[in-house]
Amino acid sequence: MLERYPIRWRLAGISALLTFVILSVFATVVGELTTRRIRSDFNNQLQVTANNLSGSLKININASRSHIEVNPDLTVAAAANNASIRILGLGFRTLKASRNAADLGTPSDEGLSTVGRYRVATKLVPLFVPGGQRVGQVYLQYGRRLSDLDATIGRVRFFLLFGVLGGTAVALAGGSMLARRAMKPIADLTAATREIARTRDPNSRVPVPDADDEVAELATTLDEMLRALEASRAETSQMLTRQRAFVADASHELRTPLTSVLANLELLSEILDGDAGDAARSALRSSQRMRRLVADLLLLARADAGREATRTTVDLAEVARDAAGELQSIAGEHAFALDLDQSVPVYGVRDDLHRVALNLMENALRFTPPGTRVEVSVTREGTDAILAVEDDGPGVPDDLTDRVFERFVRGAGDGGGSSGLGLAIVKAVAEGHGGEVRLAPPLDGVGARFVVTLPLLASAVPADAAERTRA
Repeated sequence: MLERYPIRWRLAGISALLTFVILSVFATVVGELTTRRIRSDFNNQLQVTANNLSGSLKININASRSHIEVNPDLTVAAAANNASIRILGLGFRTLKASRNAADLGTPSDEGLSTVGRYRVATKLVPLFVPGGQRVGQVYLQYGRRLSDLDATIGRVRFFLLFGVLGGTAVALAGGSMLARRAMKPIADLTAATREIARTRDPNSRVPVPDADDEVAELATTLDEMLRALEASRAETSQMLTRQRAFVADASHELRTPLTSVLANLELLSEILDGDAGDAARSALRSSQRMRRLVADLLLLARADAGREATRTTVDLAEVARDAAGELQSIAGEHAFALDLDQSVPVYGVRDDLHRVALNLMENALRFTPPGTRVEVSVTREGTDAILAVEDDGPGVPDDLTDRVFERFVRGAGDGGGSSGLGLAIVKAVAEGHGGEVRLAPPLDGVGARFVVTLPLLASAVPADAAERTRA
């Protein structure tokens, strides 16, 4: 259960618990010893007072034994300790008593006894008649309430309990302060590492305490780990940069021999007949697929390496119209519907934007059954140019929704007809042009709808839209 609480509170709680146990044992021992001493002192004081009173007490009785004189006065003697004093004669008849004296029982002998709620000291005192002749003795009972003793013991126990609880509270507060102070370097390390996790900046450093302790060793270890991660990240980044440059260069260099191979295969497929011609045409189709794959890899590698081609003003509506016209020959029973604004200028690479529109339309043709309607629209919305390709086919499977723009992801109905790079290229080009692509809910509730958003050319942005953007 303690593991659910912070270390600071665990340390403070354990410190308070140990303090409570130690103080409880101490209070128990001290309380028992003090109680015994108080009871002993009470009995001693009772006996001493009774002895002193019996030594100073003068009792005279007249000849007829009808009157007894006591000096000093019993009421005055009893007032000092709120006591009860009685003098008993033969037959234990009360001869004299202090005012409001309690019944202290029948004396049996000298000494101490407990009668009800009183502790009683009994003494034998001689009895004289006028003239000084001793004629016998009487019993002197001196009693004090046990409630006085219990009240004193109760006060002692209360202060001991208050001391235990107060000491425990002080230990809890002090332990919490010390634990907070001791855990501050850990809190600083936590804050520093959380900031590093937020910024993802391995160049940041964690604070190392000056003390030579376990916390300083942990901080030093974390700092060394960050340095190692920074070095590893730099090496990985350099390696990835070299790999991207290599892929981009290799893809670029492959285009020239592929062009030559394609030209020769096209020539052979035209002049050869029979099995040789079929083989040449099969090789031509494979080479054409390889050329598309190399072109896709070159585009992605160029985007990864941060290489930018020359950009110009491009009419996105015209690009979409050209891509749709290019696909008309393979559209089959699919129906194209174009909804294009007059002119939607953007600043970018025309070939790359053409690839975006072409890939989205090819994707709609490849993954929908014959007779499906494919609608392509290019519109302006404020400061953005919007290219949307929507179909009323089966839509994107739920298990691909989150991965549809990843590389080499293919749908179940692809059949190996694509490289799985089409939508990844769309995403790379859109983001490279300062825009984005998303899989949006279809307007009619069925099918799939891909929306590409690109910045509209600054000169084509309406004044009111620009004002709203600045606001």
